[in-house]
Amino acid sequence: MAIFRPSLDRQPDREPSAAVPPASNTPAFDLEAYVARSRAVDLSAIPWDEIPRHPLSTETIRTLRYMQDIESHTIIYLRSLLATRAIDDPDVATFLSCWLYEETFHGIALARFLEAAGHPVGPRFRPRGREPLSQRIEAVATAMVSKAWPDFCAVHMTWGAINELTTLTGYRRLVAVARHPVLTDLLERIIIDESRHFFFYYRQAEIRLQRPVVARTARFLVDRFWAPVGSGVQPREELGFMARYLFSGAEGRAAARKVDDTIRRLPGFASVQLLEAWMNANVTESVSATGAQPGARLGTPYGGHHDHGYH
Repeated sequence: MAIFRPSLDRQPDREPSAAVPPASNTPAFDLEAYVARSRAVDLSAIPWDEIPRHPLSTETIRTLRYMQDIESHTIIYLRSLLATRAIDDPDVATFLSCWLYEETFHGIALARFLEAAGHPVGPRFRPRGREPLSQRIEAVATAMVSKAWPDFCAVHMTWGAINELTTLTGYRRLVAVARHPVLTDLLERIIIDESRHFFFYYRQAEIRLQRPVVARTARFLVDRFWAPVGSGVQPREELGFMARYLFSGAEGRAAARKVDDTIRRLPGFASVQLLEAWMNANVTESVSATGAQPGARLGTPYGGHHDHGYH
C-alpha cells in the first residue's frame, strides 16, 4: 500500500543538474521481468470454505477492514500522482500501471476473505471521490512543488519505499498475531507483490538520493510530513488501533525498528525517525503488551508529522 515514486536514466523535461554517482551494491530492479510476470494475486488455491472453521478475532477483523480499505484507495493515490512529473519517466509510468493493477486485486482479495468470514465490507464512512478540502489542497500543492523542483521524484520514491515496507511488515505482523491458516496463505501471496513494490521504490530512491542536495530536501520533507499508511484516509482512532494491534510488544516493536533501520540505509537518512518514533508519540499500549498502564504513551513525543495517505 503506498505512493511517491521515480526512475532515473531519462528526465525529458530538463537537463541533469549533475552526474548521478553510482548507487550501492543493491541489485538492479528488472522492470522488464516484473512487467512480464505482473498479474492479479493468484487466489485459485485459497480454500475459501475453510475460513469460518478457524477462529478470527474481532481485532483481526478490524485490522483487515482497515487494510482492505487502504488497498482499495490506491486509485485515489494514483490520481494525485498523475499530476506530478513522476509520470514523465517511462520506467515509473510502466511500473505504476502494474502496481495499480496488483494493489487493486489486493483489496478485492481481502474483501473476499472478509465476506467468507461473515464480515462483508460495507459502504465507506465517506465516498472515495469526496475528499476533504485539506487533501485536495495538499494534492494541488504537491503538483505545484513537483513542477517547480525537477528532483521531486526522489521524494515520491522515498515515500513509496517507506510505505511499501511498512505495509508488507504490517501484513507479516498480522500473519503472526492472527494465526489463521487461510489468512496466512492469502497474506503470504500478497506479501510477495508488496516486496517487489518495495524493491522498486527503494532502488529508485537509493539512486535519486545520491546527490546530497536532493537527499537533504527529501529528508526535510519526510521528517515533517510523513505519517503511516492510511493517515488522512481512515479515522485516526482506526490507525492507532491497527498500529497498537500489530506493533505493540517486543516483537511488534522489533518489526517497527527493522522498518526504520532499513530506510536509514538510504543516502541522507541515517538518523531518520519513522515508525517507532510515530508509535512513541501516538500509540498507547496495554498492560498485556508492555507492562505499562493502559493509556500511557510510550517514549517521548515526536512531532512534525501531518496526516498523509500515501501507500
